[in-house]
Amino acid sequence: MFSKKQILPHRVEPAPQFRPADVARATLANPYLSAGGAGLLLLTTIVALIGLTGDPQAGEPKVRISLATATAAAAPPGWREALGAEHAGGPVVSEGVIQLSATPIETPGAAIGQAVITVAGDQAPQAGSDSLPQAPIAGLFTPGPGGPLPVIGVDGRTPFEAYARPFSSNGRPKLALIIGGLGLNAKATREAIENLPGPVTLSFVPYAEGLQGWVDLARARGHEVLLEAPMEPVDYPENDPGPYTLLAAASPTDTAKKLEWVLSRATGYYGLTNYLGSRFLASDPAVAAFTGGLRSRGLAFIDDGQAARKGGGLPRASADRIVDNQLSETAIDQQLSALEVTASQRGQALGSGFAYPVTLTQVARWTEAVEARGFQLAPASALTVRR
Repeated sequence: MFSKKQILPHRVEPAPQFRPADVARATLANPYLSAGGAGLLLLTTIVALIGLTGDPQAGEPKVRISLATATAAAAPPGWREALGAEHAGGPVVSEGVIQLSATPIETPGAAIGQAVITVAGDQAPQAGSDSLPQAPIAGLFTPGPGGPLPVIGVDGRTPFEAYARPFSSNGRPKLALIIGGLGLNAKATREAIENLPGPVTLSFVPYAEGLQGWVDLARARGHEVLLEAPMEPVDYPENDPGPYTLLAAASPTDTAKKLEWVLSRATGYYGLTNYLGSRFLASDPAVAAFTGGLRSRGLAFIDDGQAARKGGGLPRASADRIVDNQLSETAIDQQLSALEVTASQRGQALGSGFAYPVTLTQVARWTEAVEARGFQLAPASALTVRR
């Protein structure tokens, strides 16, 4: 027989009484609760300050890019080595200049699947009254292998017309200057964008990292933009402009494929200029394939003087002088003075230079006084003619 256990009634103890002071002392005595409370207090304070003062980065220029193509635009393996010993370590263009967020933009007018690039630092270029419209412009682009490709709009408007800097002649001789090689060196690129006046045209290397950010900053400062097409020189491959070099003996299909990669590296440019190309530009079939590709997309071609006799049925211009063949202040000043003589005789003149420190310094000084001598500083696009 199983015996039954006696069940005794359970005694209920009175609940302890806690005072607020006791709770505070217990919280402070616990290091985890104390640290958590301090963090919560700090976060609450920050949120309150932002609510009162606004976003601390609200005044900084922002660049919108597609997250779907943000990584696709990277240059292929081996291109750093192809740039030669001078850039063996690879271009550095992001020293405190660009931050890419992983959060889609939620502001009105922003497309879904885009990210925002915020230019950081106290000296970030700010858009002003001289700024050009943000690219890309609706109806003037289509998806490409690494980003948007320029196209002629359904209304016939071309990227050349849309992205070139507006210009109105005052009747004086026109002087234009292109400064190239930009995007690989952050210091030189920023100096060119910030220190040179808006009418100076800037051209960028297609291999540059963060290229779209630089193009947008340049346009925000009023500079129209060109991209540089790497072209085969006579001493190729000893002198190699990179994996997307346009070769003189290549088929039109191969030229078109490489050209599309170059064109899809950024948006907001109105045309291309050559980088090297002494052999490529001497080949009529090669030039015909190249200019045909640009013409079908409504772009211009401005060369450094090596293709002065070439046409193509698109807006064209050729530099009258390279102003920094000799890297000295005196030599550059002499070339700039020679440009003025040419402009006085012909009504206009176009110079070309590279973003060497001495070039940037001398050009900045020259532009400060050139209009006082009776000339009009003009963008390179203003000197183009269809030929």
